[in-house]
Amino acid sequence: MDKMNKKVEVLITTVNCKDYDNLLKTMHIQTDAMIGNQCEKNSVEEITYQNYHCCIYSFHERGVGLNRNNLLMRTHADYCLFGDDDLCYVDGYEQLVTLYFEKYPDADVLVFNLAERVRERFVITQDFKVNAFNFMRFGAARLAIRRTAIQTHGILFNICFGGGAEYSNGEDTLFLNSCLKAGLKIYAVSCTIAELREQRASTWFHGYDEKYFLDKGLLYYLISRRWYRILILQDVLRHHDTYGKHIAYLWKTMNRGVHDARERKYERF
Repeated sequence: MDKMNKKVEVLITTVNCKDYDNLLKTMHIQTDAMIGNQCEKNSVEEITYQNYHCCIYSFHERGVGLNRNNLLMRTHADYCLFGDDDLCYVDGYEQLVTLYFEKYPDADVLVFNLAERVRERFVITQDFKVNAFNFMRFGAARLAIRRTAIQTHGILFNICFGGGAEYSNGEDTLFLNSCLKAGLKIYAVSCTIAELREQRASTWFHGYDEKYFLDKGLLYYLISRRWYRILILQDVLRHHDTYGKHIAYLWKTMNRGVHDARERKYERF
């Protein structure tokens, strides 16, 4: 298929993948795809899988945001899905993505449901518009994007957050925050796009330790320099029982994360 005529393409991020056909099979890929494989070599190759075209970018580097950006810069599809390698897509996902973009013609980003054996993620039971008050509950694996809107506004993932990066999770949140700040329209839809095949141990979460709260404070600062203290406060008040920490400790530590980053002159993130 000509690269300029692709409707839906899955941007798959993985690490040290050896068998691309098996990866595409287990993910139940039914469209063209791109694979970002972070491994020990640098190469570009193309394969055909069940008459679909797949381009594989292997880079000797780490960081999930960097991996997604490498693919996002190169895609020419109308719509893209961010495919983590532990997903299995439903039958006809291309038609579902197209259908919902037609239903919401002003949408630049759609948020779908993911099926899980053990429910951990927020379930969308009816369609709604995503805004500054509810966007932080969604991860990239649930997203479908209108490629032209994202590329035209120069929106990429923050390469300093997420698995393989200096700071803990947050690259998905910062991506959606950038979309909202750019004025893009985001809709959450009550449709399941894929199933999580396994409940993996996190590559970044090592408990609610000091680093977790330092990173969380910096994340809130990057979301809003004006309102970050309110974001920190609501987190502290809502989750201190889960964290198992005293409110004063949480408040001071998250704010110290902001102060430390400023001292290191990271305010330009």
